[in-house]
Amino acid sequence: MDEKTLVRLSLEGNNDAFEQLVIKYKTKMVNLAFSMTRNRENADDLAQDIFIKAYGALKNFRFQSEFGTWIYRIALNHIKDFLRTENKVIKVPFEERYKEMGKQEDEMMKRERASVQEKRRHLVHEGIRSLPEKYQTILSLRDIQGFSYEEIGQILKLMPGTVDSRLHRARRLLRNKIAPFLS
Repeated sequence: MDEKTLVRLSLEGNNDAFEQLVIKYKTKMVNLAFSMTRNRENADDLAQDIFIKAYGALKNFRFQSEFGTWIYRIALNHIKDFLRTENKVIKVPFEERYKEMGKQEDEMMKRERASVQEKRRHLVHEGIRSLPEKYQTILSLRDIQGFSYEEIGQILKLMPGTVDSRLHRARRLLRNKIAPFLS
């Protein structure tokens, strides 16, 4: 059954139809939330909140876009709101934070960073998180979630050329941030 039919059935009160949409997008929502928060527990909670919000806002779905585009828009806004409230902590510059991590890792962090590949992945994610929000979002959608330029344009309501130039700037900024830490 296609997604728009599932949305229509959900609007008519068919909970099984909405459950099918949740099953299809649950992993994607958790992965998106994790890529932006780097915390599995928060990612699971955020994904659940996203579906609750989507269900409540289902009556506003206009059938002009794909359900996936619509729910990603809700997800990005919800995760950004969460990050804004979480970021009331004093921010430490990226360079200092990464240098200090090597000195103050606890046992769990040491196990997590056992391989060189994991260290690089962590460095990249920290580098992404240190970028301005618009660059974090576009890198996450393209390089982590794998969306096409057209899909990103629909989700973020940007022209494909803007997506391309913003992605280029984001990658250049990220490269400049992490290059000193790569051997």
